[in-house]
Amino acid sequence: MWRDLLTRHQQKYRRPLLPVKHRTATQKVPDKVVCPHCNAPARYLYFNDGKIRSQIRCKVCNGLAQIHKRFRTLPKTKYWCPYCHAALYKWKHRTLVTIFKCPNDNCPAYLHAKAKLNPQEQQLKQQRQSQFKLRYQYREYHFSKKQLQHAKPEHQGVDLCRIHNTPHVLGLALTFHVSFALPARKTALILRQVFNIKISYQTVLNYAEAAAPYCHFFNFINKGTIDEHNAGDETYIKIAGKNAFTFLFISVYNHKITAYHIAQTRDTLPATVAMTEATRTAKPEQQITLYTDANPAYQAGLHFINARRDAKHHIKHHKIIGLQNLDEESELNRHFKQIIERLNRTYKYHVRSANGFKSSNGAIAYTTLFVTHFNFLRPHMALKYNVPIPIKSVQECQTIQEQWCRIIDIASRFTHWDDWYKTFQ
Repeated sequence: MWRDLLTRHQQKYRRPLLPVKHRTATQKVPDKVVCPHCNAPARYLYFNDGKIRSQIRCKVCNGLAQIHKRFRTLPKTKYWCPYCHAALYKWKHRTLVTIFKCPNDNCPAYLHAKAKLNPQEQQLKQQRQSQFKLRYQYREYHFSKKQLQHAKPEHQGVDLCRIHNTPHVLGLALTFHVSFALPARKTALILRQVFNIKISYQTVLNYAEAAAPYCHFFNFINKGTIDEHNAGDETYIKIAGKNAFTFLFISVYNHKITAYHIAQTRDTLPATVAMTEATRTAKPEQQITLYTDANPAYQAGLHFINARRDAKHHIKHHKIIGLQNLDEESELNRHFKQIIERLNRTYKYHVRSANGFKSSNGAIAYTTLFVTHFNFLRPHMALKYNVPIPIKSVQECQTIQEQWCRIIDIASRFTHWDDWYKTFQ
């Protein structure tokens, strides 16, 4: 058949159809491969899918087909469809994720999704088939250990050991600026007019950024175990005039913040970082359940986390959609969503005084201090006015400014912080 097509081409164009010229030897189709449509030999075939090398196109009949499995240059498939057990093929490859798709037209998942389309969607599918994701897909994420690091404040130029004021003044500045959620200018005004301490608002901000690394380390090592139920959400803040997002997770029963992460987007990577930190101190046999909104980043991130855990201890996930209980899952778990939304309101009340942040380090520093205040200094009504994480040496102090100084003093005794972080990560 392919010879007849070559004859027709020569009669029509008055010249023969030349074989495919390959630039390199790696682009050449194996010699034993033939076109399944017209039986043209390999010299008239070329790869049509770039580096994947699994799809061939025939220059004679312009037919498109998959290369025979005997001559595939790729290794064997890694994943299988859980519904029809067909081998998944690599569909898309990006920097952070590789997407595999099920090719089986008789897959139960594909047939079920196709049957759910209404007449308008079926008509639209014929015109824009790419708009509908009906086939089963598996996402393989390529997050490195460095990318999964929790956001932490960096050391700035101010050294708390060399400040011109006493630790008591430092504790007062953190008390008014963080615990009482006052702006830096108003904090400096109170210290000057009430306590006769001459200090500028920029010094208050410098003290906060200098104390944040100590508090972050203190939060890190004193986090303790977590509950079986944890709620999480993200809320937006302003950094340099642009929107950024703070991811927060809280234990439902002991009301302590288990993760806080700031990122420029609300994609899968920051959600994965927050959930990884939220479940870091969980016991190996503990059954963890996370409650979030319908942001698909949480489900995708949890898929990445569970792929690296034992199947018996996979983390469960429940979605609470919208403000109304339109489905059974949202109605059953609505109270978990209310807990994290209440935390978001408390957090927004504290950061509102900053009126946005000039840098990401300033946002991370203030968020770190807020978590320290919330977990170790702030009495909670649901806990009978006890703090979520009681530390005996901190509770012995009578005033809040003394408690701030005690926390910084405890954290400053550890000199090799990086070694401690590697131990816990």
